Amino acid sequence: MLRLIKNNSQYEDTLARIYELMQLDLQADTEESDELEILSMLVKKYEDEHYPVPEPSPLEAIKYRMEQLNISDAELSTILGARSRKSEILSGKRKLSLAMIRALKERLNISADILIQIY
Repeated sequence: MLRLIKNNSQYEDTLARIYELMQLDLQADTEESDELEILSMLVKKYEDEHYPVPEPSPLEAIKYRMEQLNISDAELSTILGARSRKSEILSGKRKLSLAMIRALKERLNISADILIQIY
Protein backbone atom coordinates (compact mmCIF):
# COMPACT_ATOMS: atom_id res chain seq x y z
CA MET A 1 0.00 0.00 0.00
CA LEU A 2 1.31 3.43 -0.91
CA ARG A 3 1.70 5.94 1.90
CA LEU A 4 3.20 9.36 2.47
CA ILE A 5 6.88 9.35 3.31
CA LYS A 6 7.27 10.55 6.89
CA ASN A 7 10.87 9.75 7.81
CA ASN A 8 14.28 9.05 6.35
CA SER A 9 13.90 5.27 6.67
CA GLN A 10 10.71 5.31 4.61
CA TYR A 11 12.42 7.65 2.14
CA GLU A 12 15.32 5.20 1.66
CA ASP A 13 12.92 2.27 1.28
CA THR A 14 10.93 4.18 -1.32
CA LEU A 15 14.08 5.04 -3.26
CA ALA A 16 15.04 1.36 -3.24
CA ARG A 17 11.62 0.40 -4.60
CA ILE A 18 11.85 3.06 -7.30
CA TYR A 19 15.23 1.65 -8.30
CA GLU A 20 13.74 -1.86 -8.53
CA LEU A 21 10.91 -0.62 -10.72
CA MET A 22 13.26 1.31 -12.96
CA GLN A 23 15.20 -1.87 -13.67
CA LEU A 24 12.09 -3.43 -15.24
CA ASP A 25 10.96 -2.92 -18.80
CA LEU A 26 7.72 -1.22 -17.77
CA GLN A 27 4.87 -0.69 -20.15
CA ALA A 28 2.63 2.37 -19.89
CA ASP A 29 -0.59 2.11 -17.92
CA THR A 30 0.39 -0.92 -15.85
CA GLU A 31 0.25 -1.28 -12.08
CA GLU A 32 4.04 -1.09 -11.88
CA SER A 33 4.28 2.04 -14.04
CA ASP A 34 1.57 3.70 -11.99
CA GLU A 35 3.37 2.70 -8.79
CA LEU A 36 6.63 4.17 -10.10
CA GLU A 37 4.92 7.43 -10.98
CA ILE A 38 3.20 7.74 -7.60
CA LEU A 39 6.35 6.82 -5.66
CA SER A 40 8.28 9.43 -7.63
CA MET A 41 5.73 12.07 -6.66
CA LEU A 42 5.94 11.05 -3.01
CA VAL A 43 9.75 11.25 -3.09
CA LYS A 44 9.59 14.68 -4.72
CA LYS A 45 7.22 15.93 -2.02
CA TYR A 46 9.49 14.58 0.73
CA GLU A 47 12.62 16.04 -0.88
CA ASP A 48 10.97 19.43 -1.41
CA GLU A 49 10.12 19.55 2.29
CA HIS A 50 13.34 18.10 3.72
CA TYR A 51 16.01 18.96 1.16
CA PRO A 52 14.92 22.22 -0.45
CA VAL A 53 17.13 23.56 -3.21
CA PRO A 54 17.56 27.32 -2.90
CA GLU A 55 16.95 29.40 -5.98
CA PRO A 56 20.06 30.89 -7.53
CA SER A 57 20.84 34.56 -7.17
CA PRO A 58 20.04 36.70 -10.21
CA LEU A 59 23.74 36.96 -11.03
CA GLU A 60 24.28 33.19 -10.79
CA ALA A 61 21.24 32.61 -13.01
CA ILE A 62 22.49 35.07 -15.65
CA LYS A 63 25.98 33.54 -15.72
CA TYR A 64 24.57 30.02 -15.86
CA ARG A 65 22.20 30.80 -18.75
CA MET A 66 24.98 32.60 -20.62
CA GLU A 67 27.08 29.46 -20.35
CA GLN A 68 24.18 27.18 -21.28
CA LEU A 69 23.23 29.22 -24.33
CA ASN A 70 26.84 30.04 -25.25
CA ILE A 71 26.12 33.78 -25.08
CA SER A 72 29.11 36.08 -25.24
CA ASP A 73 29.71 39.10 -23.03
CA ALA A 74 29.05 41.28 -26.07
CA GLU A 75 25.62 39.71 -26.56
CA LEU A 76 24.82 40.22 -22.89
CA SER A 77 25.86 43.86 -23.22
CA THR A 78 23.37 44.20 -26.07
CA ILE A 79 20.62 42.65 -23.96
CA LEU A 80 21.37 44.92 -20.98
CA GLY A 81 21.85 48.04 -23.05
CA ALA A 82 25.55 48.92 -22.67
CA ARG A 83 28.92 47.28 -22.07
CA SER A 84 29.53 49.21 -18.85
CA ARG A 85 26.16 48.08 -17.49
CA LYS A 86 27.04 44.47 -18.10
CA SER A 87 30.21 44.64 -16.05
CA GLU A 88 28.52 46.68 -13.32
CA ILE A 89 25.64 44.17 -13.15
CA LEU A 90 27.86 41.07 -13.08
CA SER A 91 30.15 42.60 -10.45
CA GLY A 92 27.16 43.49 -8.25
CA LYS A 93 27.78 47.24 -8.40
CA ARG A 94 24.53 47.94 -10.23
CA LYS A 95 21.11 46.41 -9.71
CA LEU A 96 18.94 45.14 -12.53
CA SER A 97 16.36 47.61 -13.80
CA LEU A 98 12.85 46.58 -14.77
CA ALA A 99 13.75 46.92 -18.46
CA MET A 100 16.81 44.68 -17.95
CA ILE A 101 14.72 42.09 -16.10
CA ARG A 102 12.21 42.05 -18.95
CA ALA A 103 14.98 41.70 -21.55
CA LEU A 104 16.70 38.89 -19.63
CA LYS A 105 13.41 37.07 -19.16
CA GLU A 106 12.65 37.39 -22.86
CA ARG A 107 16.10 36.63 -24.31
CA LEU A 108 17.59 34.22 -21.75
CA ASN A 109 14.33 32.70 -20.52
CA ILE A 110 15.19 33.33 -16.86
CA SER A 111 12.22 33.45 -14.52
CA ALA A 112 11.31 36.95 -13.39
CA ASP A 113 10.90 35.52 -9.87
CA ILE A 114 14.63 34.78 -9.84
CA LEU A 115 15.64 38.10 -11.39
CA ILE A 116 13.69 40.26 -8.93
CA GLN A 117 15.29 38.70 -5.84
CA ILE A 118 17.34 40.91 -3.55
CA TYR A 119 21.05 40.35 -4.03
